[in-house]
Amino acid sequence: MSEDFAADLLVIGAGAGGCAAALAAADAGLKVIVISGAADFFDSGTAQAQGGIIGHGLDDSPELLARDILATGDGLCEPAAVAVLAREGPPLVEELLVQRLGVEFSRNERGDLDLTQEAAHSTRRILHADDATGRAIAGPLIAAVRAHPGVSLLAARTAVDLITIPHHSLEPLDRYGPNRCLGAYVLDGARGVIGRIFAAATVLATGGFGQIYLHTTNPRVVRGDGIAMAARAGAQVLNLEYVQFHPTALYHRDAEGFLISESLRGEGAVLRTRRGELFMRQYHPLADLAPRDVVARAIHQEMLKRGDAYVLLDLSDVHVDPRERFPTIYETCARFGVDITRQAIPVVPAAHYGCGGVKVDLSGRTDIERLYAVGEVSCTGLHGANRLASTSLLEALVWGRRAGQDVARRELAADQPPYDHVAGWHDVGLTDELDPALVIQDWSSIKTTMWNYAGIVRSRRRLDRAQADLSYLAHRIEQFYRETKLSDAIVGLRNAIQVALMVTEAARRNPESRGCHYRLD
Repeated sequence: MSEDFAADLLVIGAGAGGCAAALAAADAGLKVIVISGAADFFDSGTAQAQGGIIGHGLDDSPELLARDILATGDGLCEPAAVAVLAREGPPLVEELLVQRLGVEFSRNERGDLDLTQEAAHSTRRILHADDATGRAIAGPLIAAVRAHPGVSLLAARTAVDLITIPHHSLEPLDRYGPNRCLGAYVLDGARGVIGRIFAAATVLATGGFGQIYLHTTNPRVVRGDGIAMAARAGAQVLNLEYVQFHPTALYHRDAEGFLISESLRGEGAVLRTRRGELFMRQYHPLADLAPRDVVARAIHQEMLKRGDAYVLLDLSDVHVDPRERFPTIYETCARFGVDITRQAIPVVPAAHYGCGGVKVDLSGRTDIERLYAVGEVSCTGLHGANRLASTSLLEALVWGRRAGQDVARRELAADQPPYDHVAGWHDVGLTDELDPALVIQDWSSIKTTMWNYAGIVRSRRRLDRAQADLSYLAHRIEQFYRETKLSDAIVGLRNAIQVALMVTEAARRNPESRGCHYRLD
């Protein structure tokens, strides 16, 4: 039997953005429910982030940070969003992460916070916790949310669809009113039932969509759920063609896209062909510290030119001991037979970050009333056509806090929405059990199609083929969804095919090569 819940704020996702929104709202006295489709709240894009987060840099200023973001975004950044992050971001890191949560960032011999530099940054401004910054941030954030008396955490809960009025209303006259979000239909993974979580406001914090690609640095839960749900509800989605591919993921069949942080290149590592030749100077004046999209395409081009499956990341001239500065990378590579103190690392590009998403304003509001989006699921305009390294966690924190504060400031909870108008979930008569072989094959088709036709380098012919193949697959998956007993696996598959088609269509509509959207034609 399904069970309904109600709160002032529902947060879907427990990464940096979701936790920041929950804390800000709960601090203001609101009752908050946070759900995650994963059984472990650490299973998020935040926890897997390696490189770092922007703090107060040496000889730095908001103006210099803004200039770096704008330069990397290739003329497509929203100036107001850039100004907000540059002004509020570093102080928030100090206030929330360092002072309130006591995140254990790496420190130098003097005991000061250790600052490193990454590609396209003008100065050393990146705080890190060795090479596991995301986990160092996620742990205290989740602990603070869990300990807050105003927050309830629900694990293994998959949001199936947003509850919107008038779409899910039993009241015919609601059709004349605005499009409003009243929460979500949620699958309880342990019990296999779908209930309703009602809320005066809802925050999407579900991350991006990296899993639609064959090679990705994203965890398995990052499959486009929030973007698909918002789009089905009628929200505007923007800039999905701008998919950033991280230049360096470990090349090994069992490594599952393990990310090799670009901080290694910031510390002096260089890229070479399998024959040992340097090549990045041919592609950009900054060579190995060029923006990510340039580096990813350069590696892709060198692999195609030589018929190689990977290139090499040479650590010979790294300025630090990699065993101390990058212990996670050292240990992981060693597990796969690579000693990074003596050997170069075989690397390939991998889908890493979606610069687009659900369009939001400076408070995280979407164009659906009472629906917010923060983090990678959203499009604030900050990243433009290409994301500057180490801005993603910061953006999630800044907009998470802004969204939580905005919900409290608007006093949405005092305006009780018409929950009695909302229909229950109807799945009577569904008896087909999930066939895992079908799920595996469908996922394989999505991933290989997106990688080959809508990946690092695109063309009209490739994108047309992708749209045709994905459209046919989408019809089969939708039928599969409507005939099968609901599970997290089928929900994720349905969302993935929808987002894959949206990314492909956005890329087809945009013939201009800009940032991380590169067209051969």
